[in-house]
Amino acid sequence: MSAEIKKIVLAYSGGLDTSVILKWLTQTYRCPVIAFVADIGQGEDLKHLKEKALATGAEKVIIDDLKEAFVRDYVFPAFRANAIYESQYLLGTSLARPLIAKRQVEIAQAEGANAVSHGATGKGNDQVRFELTYQALAPHLEILAPWRIWPFKSRKSLMDYARKHGIAVPASPEKPYSTDRNLLHTSYEGGILEDPWQQPPEDMFSMSVSPVEAPDKPEVIEITFEKGNPILVNDCALSPASLLEKLNILGGRNGIGRVDLVENRFVGMKSRGVYETPGGTILRVAHMAIESITMDREVMHLRNSLIPKYAELVYYGFWFSPEMNLLQTMIDETQKTVSGTVRLELYKGNCRVLGRKSDESLYRGDFATFESDDVYRQSDAEGFIRLNALRLRIQALMKQKKVS
Repeated sequence: MSAEIKKIVLAYSGGLDTSVILKWLTQTYRCPVIAFVADIGQGEDLKHLKEKALATGAEKVIIDDLKEAFVRDYVFPAFRANAIYESQYLLGTSLARPLIAKRQVEIAQAEGANAVSHGATGKGNDQVRFELTYQALAPHLEILAPWRIWPFKSRKSLMDYARKHGIAVPASPEKPYSTDRNLLHTSYEGGILEDPWQQPPEDMFSMSVSPVEAPDKPEVIEITFEKGNPILVNDCALSPASLLEKLNILGGRNGIGRVDLVENRFVGMKSRGVYETPGGTILRVAHMAIESITMDREVMHLRNSLIPKYAELVYYGFWFSPEMNLLQTMIDETQKTVSGTVRLELYKGNCRVLGRKSDESLYRGDFATFESDDVYRQSDAEGFIRLNALRLRIQALMKQKKVS
């Protein structure tokens, strides 16, 4: 350590890892530890965590409701970019980490702490996401990553330690899933999911029904956007967090948003993850639909070419980097005309666009029609094609010349 650890702020969830970490930090560093709990829509009452953290050794417990900030300042910006990692993952965990770490830094500064700690393992992406945020916002803080320095090597050893010290934890040797939930998604990994051939058990899912068990009747909904952000669901105005929660309910009961993938972690290994993102899946489909009639072709193609880079930056933890700021600024410029309403059909795991309309629409029926019109001269296409084919014709002539 480059400095004496005087006070620590721990990102605390009350699960197995952070419960053991809280106790271990107090025993190892003999200093006050503040347990910080971020309410980002875990779907449970977090009040009991205060009593649990204090009983485990925390000097103070801070529980912050960050749901609106999470959706407004992290989820919506990413969905304005149509961000998706490796064509499948809607970045639910990735988007939450910079918010948690940012608030953790603010608490450390307010409470006079000189160290921050997290429960991410040395094999995963979260350690990078937390620590890049710490260093971008408060490089003077000491960073404690117990999984990289303590003697425990497995979650079984953590459970043994927890039992020894009377720490109640939700995990057990029979069902050692690692679960992370927020308002955007729920992720599952570990246990039998480490075998990519093994089908996830149906009783594992918490946000959605199986498409097989979803209603036999389609559900039709409408989502209205303003400058790239959703503002209405079925003509009902909702706050960002309430809107996403509403879409989660609609998507979940129709079996929408389940993803099972093997992804490439930033640290270099492949990892199998199972995700539920019902509301986010609907939102992305709807957003792309309203963009299709309101965004210029070349602007769209340029923006689309940057989606993989944007998603990588989020996934890798560079939310507070200058390149991310540059990309977001450009993305938001493209959204100034992305306003209007999309009608969707939700049915047994599928989200299908039924219609879209906008006062900003660039779609012109009088130009696009296959019937007779007075605005488009089809004969102009001949010159357009010949000019675009010029280099191809020259190349073909050169080949013919070489053959002859």
